[in-house]
Amino acid sequence: MIGWLEAVVLGLVQGLTEFLPISSSAHIRVVSAFAGWQDPGAAFTAVIQLGTETAVLIYFRKEIWEIISTWTRSLFNKDLRGHWAARMGWYVIVGTLPIAILGLLLKDQIETVFRDLRLVGTTLIVFALILWFADRTARNKLTLEKHLSFPHAIVYGFAQALALIPGVSRSGGTVTAGLLLDYRREDAAKYSFLLAIPAVLASGALELTEIGEGQAPAWGPTILATVISFIVGYAAVAWFLRYISTHRFTGFVIYRIILGFFVILAVTAGWIPAQG
Repeated sequence: MIGWLEAVVLGLVQGLTEFLPISSSAHIRVVSAFAGWQDPGAAFTAVIQLGTETAVLIYFRKEIWEIISTWTRSLFNKDLRGHWAARMGWYVIVGTLPIAILGLLLKDQIETVFRDLRLVGTTLIVFALILWFADRTARNKLTLEKHLSFPHAIVYGFAQALALIPGVSRSGGTVTAGLLLDYRREDAAKYSFLLAIPAVLASGALELTEIGEGQAPAWGPTILATVISFIVGYAAVAWFLRYISTHRFTGFVIYRIILGFFVILAVTAGWIPAQG
């Protein structure tokens, strides 16, 4: 069961890592393993992500309100259907379909084999190299308002779905896709955050039914971790968007590779178990 100390630590970890391309779910899994704690599980991870997603809702509240209101009105007003906000509403819906479908189909694997630390370490390394390649080759010129399309939204969507495996990173996968499509770093990150909203809210709401039942974490520590993740996450998203406007992702790539190799070494040496 999750204790109060674990809740504080894991809430901090979630808030610090959710928006960075380093995989928050991998860090929650790895920190728990090295601390000697039981794997908190997919349900706990999904629920505390509601905290960081609330930070996104508040940070982008103006853009989100414009998207929702314009998209809704465009259903009845043809003149609004070409507006960027109305189109963005459809792009978010289409981009959410891959993770929604695969999340339901692979629910058992997400809660078991995908949380194997050998797989986590491997994905940290592999997707770090892909991010490095994308960052080095991207032309960094396309913007969401002018260039986002349904094909691009689908590519983003499948990239987000890869984050069902801890170690890939939701933001890392979608930002990488955006860079490969030649979007500016800031635009790729912004769409990544917007695209995550329906998936995270739906996943967290679904897993809420598991909290407090059987071997699942209790409500108290889960709520505490969620609140902490919101506070820290709000600061993290603001910092990250400022940082990538003037910096490449090299530091994150190096960190992912080092962490990935260390996790694999730790499992191989028997310092931590592959399964929680």
